[in-house]
Amino acid sequence: MGIKGKLEVEVDIKISGDLFHELFGSRPHHVPNITPDKIHNCEVHEGEFGKPGSVLYWNYTLGQLLLWWEENELLLTDADDGKKCVAKVIVEAIDKENKCIRFKVIEGDLLNEFKSLTVNMQAIPMGEVTGVKWIAEFEKIHDDGPYPAKLMDFAVAITRDIEAHHLKN
Repeated sequence: MGIKGKLEVEVDIKISGDLFHELFGSRPHHVPNITPDKIHNCEVHEGEFGKPGSVLYWNYTLGQLLLWWEENELLLTDADDGKKCVAKVIVEAIDKENKCIRFKVIEGDLLNEFKSLTVNMQAIPMGEVTGVKWIAEFEKIHDDGPYPAKLMDFAVAITRDIEAHHLKN
């Protein structure tokens, strides 16, 4: 039995929680238009967008990310071209009231390192900002295998891309 764990990150953004939740909850196929260098495609394989029980197929590039401070701001960028990956996920839950979504990975590259992986996203309104919380619940295949830190860095990067896109438009 591999190591089980939970890895969590939270990012404050300056767009509404409803907008962020709606994007992943009902229109995930629009995410590639906002983050084309990271997420290339999102298709529904079973069910329909915005419905629990639906099966989605994601094409994405999981890259090496660099973080650095500049003028009291944390900046994030890709360090290389990354690895092209796929993930087939089932949408286990969409909670509009609490702005939560739960995805369970059922096929794809992530399952080469993890026996199981579930990702929860919640957009939490906090006055002028929204806290976006990403939680990866996982079981490693091998005890010495990686934790899903790259996946959490990726979640932060796409969250920032979505924020920048909506602030610009």
